[in-house]
Amino acid sequence: MSRFYVTTPIYYVNDIPHVGTAYTTIVVDALRRFHLLLGEESRMLTGTDEHGLKLERQAKEESKTPQAFVDEMAERFRHAWPVLDIENDDFIRTTEPRHKQFVQDLWRRIEQRGDLYEGAYEDWYCVGCESYKTEKELLPGNLCAIHQKPVERLKEKTFFFRLSRWEKPLLDFYERNPSFVEPATRRNEVVSFVSGGLRDLSVSRTSFTWGIPVPAQPEHVMYVWFDALTNYLTALGPEGDPLRRFWPPNGRAVHVVGKDILRFHAVYWPAFLLAAGFSEKELPSQVFAHGFLTVDGQKMSKSLRNAVDPLRLARELGADTLRYYLLRAVAFGQDGDFSHTALIERYNADLGKNLGNLLSRTLGLCAKFSDGKTPPAGELGPLEHELIAAGNTAFAAARAAWNELAPHRALEATWALASAANQYVDRAAPWASAKAGDTARTHTTLATLLEVLRQLSVMIWPAMPKKSDALRAQLGLPPIAPRVGDDLWPKEFSPRPAGEPLALAGALFPTIDKDAENALLEKLAPHVHHGAQEAAAGGSAGARGAGAEKSAGAEKTPAGSTPPIGYDGFLGVDLRVGLVKSCERVPRKDKLLRLAVDLGEPEPRTIIAGLALSFKPEELVGRKIIVVANLEPRDFGKGLVSQGMLLATGPSEALHLATVEGDAAPGARLK
Repeated sequence: MSRFYVTTPIYYVNDIPHVGTAYTTIVVDALRRFHLLLGEESRMLTGTDEHGLKLERQAKEESKTPQAFVDEMAERFRHAWPVLDIENDDFIRTTEPRHKQFVQDLWRRIEQRGDLYEGAYEDWYCVGCESYKTEKELLPGNLCAIHQKPVERLKEKTFFFRLSRWEKPLLDFYERNPSFVEPATRRNEVVSFVSGGLRDLSVSRTSFTWGIPVPAQPEHVMYVWFDALTNYLTALGPEGDPLRRFWPPNGRAVHVVGKDILRFHAVYWPAFLLAAGFSEKELPSQVFAHGFLTVDGQKMSKSLRNAVDPLRLARELGADTLRYYLLRAVAFGQDGDFSHTALIERYNADLGKNLGNLLSRTLGLCAKFSDGKTPPAGELGPLEHELIAAGNTAFAAARAAWNELAPHRALEATWALASAANQYVDRAAPWASAKAGDTARTHTTLATLLEVLRQLSVMIWPAMPKKSDALRAQLGLPPIAPRVGDDLWPKEFSPRPAGEPLALAGALFPTIDKDAENALLEKLAPHVHHGAQEAAAGGSAGARGAGAEKSAGAEKTPAGSTPPIGYDGFLGVDLRVGLVKSCERVPRKDKLLRLAVDLGEPEPRTIIAGLALSFKPEELVGRKIIVVANLEPRDFGKGLVSQGMLLATGPSEALHLATVEGDAAPGARLK
């Protein structure tokens, strides 16, 4: 029996849920739902991280006890997730008795095995990260690189964890288990960090009291990360608890975290477990680190007042709309940008005019030509076989992508099938066959469309559970009801029996016209205060230490807002027509493609471009692009040099190339 256990980071309760924390939690819920569809036992954990100096100070500022403060804040997270159709199986708080007991038991196990010792520690401490920083990790002025705030010099008695002892065992583990950290770029970062040498880690504090007491040493409280990381096992109970079947080696355990807290999960957490006597087979299966979200190209910031309230968006547009946008628009693992305008555009294009239109057209035709019931499927022709083949491709691609924690690719494959079905309607033209009196042909077309819609209703369920149920209701089908051992993922073309009633209702995704869009943007989009000094306000994961990041080149500027250049300056830019002769991915570089471009010179030029999130290599071969031909070569390291730059616009996951139509020769200059 396959078992899947997936977790969010537990969220630090110094702030309220925002679009970053919603993003992580929606992804994890969608993964849980996908594995339920496969018939697996699936379990999802989320919760709140409630100890540390930062919370102790914040509670004091608000004239509250730390416990009263965290009680109030934790409830905001607990009540937020159902609004987004998130159905976590457990919600853990680090102030719960079950967690305190488990963490203290883990401490005793490590202590008994000789990997804890007492000493004193002095170093720079970031209260926001709740961790010590070495000199090389700080920015000039002793600023935390994540929070951009001054760190404090602390000296205190402490217990040390012998992290240095686990340097080689960890490196050996990473080598034997390359999928333990994903994506590959993050794995390389972890291996590099550990290879650089591990120092013993301070794992207790005496300078504050808001934490879990160290056993038999009440003046010490545990390092907040020793406390927080243990939640993933606390929630499954002690050894012998039935829920422990979800933990390796009996289940697959996946931690989804923001990239800024990867080190804690991929280095400290397995080291703690190994030191406590867990075997390699009992370590988590995978730690997947995703990127940060910006908002309209800007870092999420309290001073800019541009934080996005996901609950408000869900109330205005529906939870499924927000879920779909976050899962589809951001390449999971990469940094991404949240845009209210892009959300509405994708809603109209993907949901309203594609899937919603397919459902409305199909049910309207069924009402007209088959009395609002499922028609009999007759002999299949070439068009049906072509659509069935597209379906088989989509089933396999989407299933593989969900398994690989790539929801954006899974939904891309799903919507490719919806697009193929819309094209099939136009090509099969059931209205024409009905007019010609070919009832059998008309019925076969409609039966084929209804079957594709049934398959799509299953494929969208992990991302949009409510809309899946609504779509199925119009098809006369019951809601999705996963069962352990029953794989519901589409596998083959199997039209329904004739005569089953359909239930045409209103539009599944009513399109948003321009006036309605403007009204929504005025209501929902934050009015950014551009002159304000930016300050970190929590990042994509919303866990302790998370920081948002500004995407290079993502900020939108109106035409004419950049300084003017002279005509001679413009003439100095050599723009040429380039013909792409070949294209391939750059190993270990998720965003980069290597193009060989003919510019009318004796040999094609090599151009390295960040196109991989928008284009497959084969899609670019043969295209005529515009190249800046006199740009200085750019060295990417390891022999990777770009001899020019091509022109494009848009976010990295939805780029539009500047191209040339017609018979312009390679090397022709633009003027």
